[in-house]
Amino acid sequence: MPTASHARLAGVIGALVVAALHAGGAQATTAAAPRKAPTDTTSPAPMRGGTSLPNADPFPSTYRPFASRPTLITNVTILTAAGPTIRNGSVLLSEGRIGAVGQNVPTPPDALVIDGTGKFVTPGIIDTHSHIGAGAAPGDEGTQTDDVNEATSPVTANVWVEHSVWPQDPHFPRTLAGGVTTIQVLPGSANLIGGRSVVLKVVPARTAQGMKFPGAKYGLKMACGENPKRVYATRGPSTRMGNVAGYRAAWIQAEAYRRKWDSWNAKHEGEAPSRDLGLETLAEVLRGNILVHNHCYRADEMAQMIDVAHEFGYSIRSFHHGVEAYKIADLLARDTISASVWADWGVFKLEAADAIRGNMALLSRAGVRTIMHSDDPSGEQRLNQEAAKAMAEGNRIGVPVSEDDAIKWMTINPAWALGLDDRIGSIQLGKSADVVLWSGNPFSVYSRAEKVWIDGAMLYDRLDPASQWRTDFELGFVPANRGGAR
Repeated sequence: MPTASHARLAGVIGALVVAALHAGGAQATTAAAPRKAPTDTTSPAPMRGGTSLPNADPFPSTYRPFASRPTLITNVTILTAAGPTIRNGSVLLSEGRIGAVGQNVPTPPDALVIDGTGKFVTPGIIDTHSHIGAGAAPGDEGTQTDDVNEATSPVTANVWVEHSVWPQDPHFPRTLAGGVTTIQVLPGSANLIGGRSVVLKVVPARTAQGMKFPGAKYGLKMACGENPKRVYATRGPSTRMGNVAGYRAAWIQAEAYRRKWDSWNAKHEGEAPSRDLGLETLAEVLRGNILVHNHCYRADEMAQMIDVAHEFGYSIRSFHHGVEAYKIADLLARDTISASVWADWGVFKLEAADAIRGNMALLSRAGVRTIMHSDDPSGEQRLNQEAAKAMAEGNRIGVPVSEDDAIKWMTINPAWALGLDDRIGSIQLGKSADVVLWSGNPFSVYSRAEKVWIDGAMLYDRLDPASQWRTDFELGFVPANRGGAR
C-alpha cells in the first residue's frame, strides 16, 4: 500500500515532471529568433556562462516544501532558542511556518493535534560541518563514494561540493532521525582552500539541487595546519609558513580579479575579462557573498588566519574544530567569529593535544557564538548528546551552562554561521517550521527524536516505521517490518 512518504515523494516528483513538461512545451511553442543577415558583423552578446556576475546561481535550488497540514503540538516543554523555556506550552505549525507559540495557543478547527505530555520540542538541529552525501556510505577510499577532497592542488577554490553530493546516501535518513533538519556539506581539509560548501535541507530528493536550501549563501572551506602540510609534503606547501604564503598568494590574485570584473560589470566597455572559476569564488568572498569556514586546531594558527583576513578585507564566519579556541576566545568575540567545535574530541594528533572538555563552556562565557558540530556521520545523529556532554562539563568546572544556553549551540548559533538565523534556528512566530518533538529531555541519552518537521511537513515519525525515508540504495535490503519504502 502507498505510504505517507510515497505520497510526499510522488508529489515532489510529479511537480518536477510537470515543470519539465511545461518547460518543454514553452520551448516548443516559442518562435525562433530571426537570424541575423549575413552582412551584420555585430558581435553576439556572451552567453550567461561567459561573464562573471556577483551572486551568480548556475545550479539553483529546486527544493519545494513537502505537503503539510496545520499541526498543534500541545502540553510540551519548549526550548525555543530565543528566550526562556516554555513549560506546558503549545506550538502551532501552519503553512510551513511557526504560526503561534506559548502557553495559550487556540486550536484551529482543521489542525492535527498532537498531545506531547511529558515530551520536549526544539528547533531542528543544524550541523555546520558535515560531509555526508559527498563522503557517502558505504565507506570507500576509492572513487565510488568518497568525493570530499579534490587533493590535486593546494588551492581548489574552483570546485563546488554539491557536485559530489549523492542524494541516495543512507546517512541522510539517519541524520534526519537524529533531529537534524539542515546541514552544511563541506569539502574536506586536504587543501589550503578546498572549495565551496552547500547548505542542504535533510529531505528526500532525486538531485542535490532538490535538497539545496533556497537562498542560502555558499561557504568557502579553508584549512590550516597539519592536513595540507601532510598532503602536499612532496609538492608544496610542506610547512606552516608555506601554508600562509599560499593563502596570501591566492587572495592577491583574487583581489586583482575582483577589481577587473567589478569594473567591467559597471561599465561593460571593451572585451570582458576571462573567467576563472577559482578566482571567481574567492572574489565572491571578498564581496561578502560567500562565508568563510576555516578548519583550524591551534590558537596561534587561528590568530594568523585572522590577520590574513584583516590583510585582505574578508571575514571569517566560523573556525571549525578549534580545540584551542578557548585560548583566544577574546579575539573570536572581538571579530564576531563563531566557533564550530566538539564536546570532547582531541589528542588524536599533535595539533589536537591541548583539547579540553570545557572548551564550549569557556567560549560561550566569553561571548563567542559557540556551535556544536559533528564532522562525523555518526556524531551528526547524536548532536543533542554531544551538547549535553559539553553542558555537563561546563557545570562541573564552575562555568554554568543552562539548557537554554546549550540548545543555542545546536540551533540558532549554527543558523547564524550559515547566514540563516532570520529563517531557521529558533521557535519564533513566522520562522520556518523546522521542529523536533523529543520523547523526553533532548539532553538525556535516553531521549529520541520522535517526530521531525521541515517547513511544517512531518518527514520523520519514529512511531510509524512504514512512513520512514529509505534511500534507493537500501531498497531490497531492509526487511519490510523495519521501514516501508518511500
